[in-house]
Amino acid sequence: MQKTIVVKVERKSPHPRYKKVVRKFKKFYAHDENNSARVGDVVRIVETRPLSKLKRWRLVEIISRAVEPTST
Repeated sequence: MQKTIVVKVERKSPHPRYKKVVRKFKKFYAHDENNSARVGDVVRIVETRPLSKLKRWRLVEIISRAVEPTST
């Protein structure tokens, strides 16, 4: 998938009965026109018109870059 990124969003919410904090995840497919986002980046996306079967989001900005591992 070229020009597409998968954004994983984490939510934390208490279980209705047991009140334990549960982590929930959701994946969004977003359009990245310049292929500028990399794995581990923190990004901002906005909703847009349907671009394909799964893509309804567009990359607006990269908030912070992922730290590149240094080889020794």
